[in-house]
Amino acid sequence: MKTSKTNSFSELIKDLQTNLHDNLDLISSFASKSPSSLFKKLNELALLTGSRHGVRLQMHFPDPQKIQDVESFGTENIGIVVDSLRKKFPVPREDIKRKAFELLGADIRAQDAYMYEGKEGIRIIKENGTIEILPGSILMWCKLDERVKDFGDWLMQHVYYPPADDIFS
Repeated sequence: MKTSKTNSFSELIKDLQTNLHDNLDLISSFASKSPSSLFKKLNELALLTGSRHGVRLQMHFPDPQKIQDVESFGTENIGIVVDSLRKKFPVPREDIKRKAFELLGADIRAQDAYMYEGKEGIRIIKENGTIEILPGSILMWCKLDERVKDFGDWLMQHVYYPPADDIFS
């Protein structure tokens, strides 16, 4: 199995969606058994996909009814852990917030979050969900539209896997 760190959120999500599509028969068989079996199988596929990219990838279902919505699998409520021990962002929080406004639009709210025990964090509140950004992980509690994917790509390139000589852009 090939393992390589990716700096593209879009590639990671596309790979997840392809993996889910390629395993649709298997997913369907688990769906007929029970929601908990389906949840377990979906996250096994997500973990496998993430391992190919050097991250821990998880699918979440805050609305239990969404476990039956096969069409939404891999398109919303995604968690990515790059480095669970990281406590500080490699760029100023204000730069991340500024980029969120630029890529996600002016109708968002950006606020500091999880600011305890020397940890940093940012919560982006959108009309249709939130994005929780920590120095070593991200939770996207929203639909992964093109704007969100662009922001995810920027985060991967500048926050999670910044080049050694990264200059904010």
